[in-house]
Amino acid sequence: MIRDRSFYIVAFTHRNMSVADIGMLHINVADQKERLSKVKNHLEIDELMFLSTCNRVEFSLVCSDEVNASFLADFCKLLYPNMNEDQVSMFAGQAEIYKDQIAVSHILAVASSIDSMVVGEREIITQVRSAYENSKKNGLTGDYIRLVVRHTIETAKRVYTETSIATKPVSVVALAYHKLRDLNISLDARILIIGAGVTNTNMGRFLKKHGFKNFTVFNRTLSKAEQLAADLNGRAFPLNTILEFNEGFDIIIACTGADTHIITPEIYEQLLLGESSRKVVIDIAIPQDLHPEILDKHTVTHISVDLLQKVSNENLKSRSQEIQHVEEILSEALYDFEQIEKIRAVELVMRTVPEKVKEIKSTALNVVFKNDLQKLDDESKEVLDKIIGYMEKKYMSVPMLMAKEILLKNQ
Repeated sequence: MIRDRSFYIVAFTHRNMSVADIGMLHINVADQKERLSKVKNHLEIDELMFLSTCNRVEFSLVCSDEVNASFLADFCKLLYPNMNEDQVSMFAGQAEIYKDQIAVSHILAVASSIDSMVVGEREIITQVRSAYENSKKNGLTGDYIRLVVRHTIETAKRVYTETSIATKPVSVVALAYHKLRDLNISLDARILIIGAGVTNTNMGRFLKKHGFKNFTVFNRTLSKAEQLAADLNGRAFPLNTILEFNEGFDIIIACTGADTHIITPEIYEQLLLGESSRKVVIDIAIPQDLHPEILDKHTVTHISVDLLQKVSNENLKSRSQEIQHVEEILSEALYDFEQIEKIRAVELVMRTVPEKVKEIKSTALNVVFKNDLQKLDDESKEVLDKIIGYMEKKYMSVPMLMAKEILLKNQ
């Protein structure tokens, strides 16, 4: 597909493993550059993009080596040095591997949400774009992944514009809210929001829109907590002061990027203040923020990603007719990308033309016709310079146009 290289996507999703296992593959944004660059360099990967959402982790790669279970075992050992042999074997063996056009087809489906846990979830298009921007900023991507992502975003926008796949969208946030609404929770319930990222920001704003008004936000970075609290007319505190909070709660909404359980049994019991009433914990973090031991010891209505996944399966059934329309658009988009690939291949081959033309021009002016030029007056030199400049531009553009025409005629 890319001369002597291939395009791969390695996917770990809700289809082939639990969200808890997927959570083990999450990499904090601050650590991505160092860890992914190490793997990219060691395994001689040309381009690499890392995508992590609440129910999938995917790696897009451009490389010369065959990406198989053996390659992935080395990949996991380097990227996740704390994994034991059994874990490495599990991830390497259960990964979904897509190659070349099938990989392009896969990412088109992902960004268009028909491969998502929640079909019609618009948030995925933003997540794909952010994944690319972060990977590009970290110096991991190149020309091919740039082409793929650009075409993917354009296609996803078309899907959401031309189909009803996102009609009455049921995002993770909306699903969690609907579960909360079914519990008949009072609008003055005490809500603790732990984490001030995109998901919790959306959840907080959604709850405020529907009448909830008592919010307290905890976050590692206080400024982000303060920003969200200001939006919600609530209060903000640093996460490391949560043990000092003594006002109780009715609902906890937790979604952080931590690698360990943020809400430990000790923290939970302190927050309870001895209250015995049933509490609600909306935990949509991967890995989950709530320590499992809490569910065994306390009366908790736990709204987790796993629970939301079951609800989303029903959404898939109700939107099956629209999926066919989306698949038709994706089929067209895949064909279009094949043409984009061919044209780009020609562009890369032809990019040496400008330099060759400049070399010919320099030789003509400074060697072949040097003496003749010295005999010309200034006005004649100016006219000649314009003629040569005009021809130079044409010689740069004509071969490219002709090559593209040949490609189009041979379709």
